[in-house]
Amino acid sequence: MPRLEKPSRANATLSRRTVLAGGAALGLVLGAGGCQDQPLTASRTPRLDMDRLNTGVAEIAERIAPGALGVGLTNLESGEHFSFEGERPFPMAGAFVLPLAAAVTAEAEAGRLSLDERTVLEAQQLSPPPSAIAEAWPARRDFTLGELMTAAVAGDSTAADVLMKRIGGPGAVTAWLDAKRARGVRVDRYAREVMVERHGLPSFRPEWRTEAVFQQALAKAPQPARLAALQRYVADPRDTATPVGMLEFLGKLGGGELVSRAAGRELIRMIRRGEGRAHLISTARPDLGITPALVDVGVFTLPERRAYALTIFASGLRLDEQARAKLLADVAALARSSVG
Repeated sequence: MPRLEKPSRANATLSRRTVLAGGAALGLVLGAGGCQDQPLTASRTPRLDMDRLNTGVAEIAERIAPGALGVGLTNLESGEHFSFEGERPFPMAGAFVLPLAAAVTAEAEAGRLSLDERTVLEAQQLSPPPSAIAEAWPARRDFTLGELMTAAVAGDSTAADVLMKRIGGPGAVTAWLDAKRARGVRVDRYAREVMVERHGLPSFRPEWRTEAVFQQALAKAPQPARLAALQRYVADPRDTATPVGMLEFLGKLGGGELVSRAAGRELIRMIRRGEGRAHLISTARPDLGITPALVDVGVFTLPERRAYALTIFASGLRLDEQARAKLLADVAALARSSVG
């Protein structure tokens, strides 16, 4: 069972087969050039500027202390990679929907469920905010699994929990990841469990489904208990990923090792895009001036179709929203400037 250990800044070892296969598939999805453009070969791909990365990431990590930072960057064509705290587990927050969506897709491809299958939601199936589905319930209760998948990837906790239950629960997702040798990524609890435990609240109640009522419940919880709960969450090995583990997951997803390549490309299309990147950003709900988890995972592609996977994890941050956005932007800009 992985646990938080003394920080390590050494570069981690990635499977070259995984990243090369992932690069071939991801390039089809994210290539910025026309169809006639071809990716550079591994021998012609510029090397990562390791000195710039080591210096720049260390400076950013020092700036956000006492919060912790983890970064992983992989050239999906050559397999060259960089990591900072690459083997340290960080809370995944809402980014757990990536392995969940892949596991649901695998079940659909195996014929054990259909995304056209419909489900009618009962009160006990609702989860805490953010969840537009829970906010609107019971005005709308009937959804297809495909609709729930789209909502889950967009950050809806109710959608994610219903899908998780449909395929056998968190243990089934982690068992599937283990079977696929997707190391360093684990899913252990439903979102409704994580969200209340993180705030020191008792088991989730359906009446807490709206933002306003959930905030009222938070306000009634004693601050010492909430602070202790946040500290436990940051140190908990459950529902975590390592920067290197998430890089490998992205490579396997794009390379057809988790689901078919066509399905992997579709999942990547579902991740929102911005500034030339397909990525998913997730922030655990700040409380008491602390952001327990901040995650950005995805892929960026340069005009000549060189593709790179980038993972950014941070925990225990005492930063406001503007500073958190700057943190992610600074790491992404550093990665872009270090790829040649």
